[in-house]
Amino acid sequence: MEISSSQNGSIMWFFRDKGFDDKSIHEMFKKCKRLEGVNRDRASENWAYLRTIGIQDRKIPSIVSKCPKILALGLYEKIVPMVQCLATLGTKPSEVASAITKFPHILSHSVEEKLCPLLAFFQALGVPEKQLGKVILVNPRLISYSIESKLTQIVDFLASLGLTREGMIGKVLLKHPFIMGYSVDKRLRPTSEFLRLIGLKEQDFQKVAINFPEVFCRDANKILSPNVAYLRRSGFEDGQIAALVTGYPPILIKSIKNSLEPRIRFLVEVMRRDISEVVNYPDFFRHGLKKTLESRQKLLEQKKIECSLSEMLDCNPKKFFLKFNLTERSI
Repeated sequence: MEISSSQNGSIMWFFRDKGFDDKSIHEMFKKCKRLEGVNRDRASENWAYLRTIGIQDRKIPSIVSKCPKILALGLYEKIVPMVQCLATLGTKPSEVASAITKFPHILSHSVEEKLCPLLAFFQALGVPEKQLGKVILVNPRLISYSIESKLTQIVDFLASLGLTREGMIGKVLLKHPFIMGYSVDKRLRPTSEFLRLIGLKEQDFQKVAINFPEVFCRDANKILSPNVAYLRRSGFEDGQIAALVTGYPPILIKSIKNSLEPRIRFLVEVMRRDISEVVNYPDFFRHGLKKTLESRQKLLEQKKIECSLSEMLDCNPKKFFLKFNLTERSI
């Protein structure tokens, strides 16, 4: 790449001083033509500002590589107003730095034209004002999506699942802001159809969406289907699988080898219980195998105590000991 002017050359030397090789520099010029007109002073000022807001020195080159336009933006016209606005949304200073590191392009968007309308959109969906920052700062890429052509489509999809009561969609967004980045046709709808095929009803969809919306974001064929097939091989009927999924949605994305299989084997072979018992208490799969299941089962066996899974597990350690009149010395 030829240096066509002293100004262009100046910014080239700026990048070299910051440790970029020629290949990386050329890639940045391809991404942002405006760099050719940027002088070294502006680039230095913007770079230094990123340090003042808590972004670590070692992360700034990566940020600039992803969005070289940052060095061409007016510091006080564009960057500072966005950072100040984001700071009002966060509870910790580090949250803004983290959001910019994840999605540097957020600094190139307009506060008035993009951020404010986005915040208003989420508030209208029921996200409380004090929690708007959680949505934006966790998934800053949201600012790049069109409200009309992208976000509204996902809201309509969620409403089609029965999430129509005031605030329900807002709860889903708070739980998993990344759901707004998926394609309705390529991911969310095919996954919901898969869930429908295994027996989930409208009220079940609502429970899954509110409690664990990540499930809708997973590939039905690659992730969900193998887990359902494993549950069928383990002896669960379709109606029981639907109950398990509704009661504990992560069962569809947990590792078969490292999570589901060891727990079911422990349930049947060690606890000597029927698999139907976990249908009544799907949270069984939430508990740690060694820390909770094995230790509590050992104590109950020693005391020859019989109880349901929920009685055994649906309490913290202190209440468990009190409930069965045990002492920690029993362990």
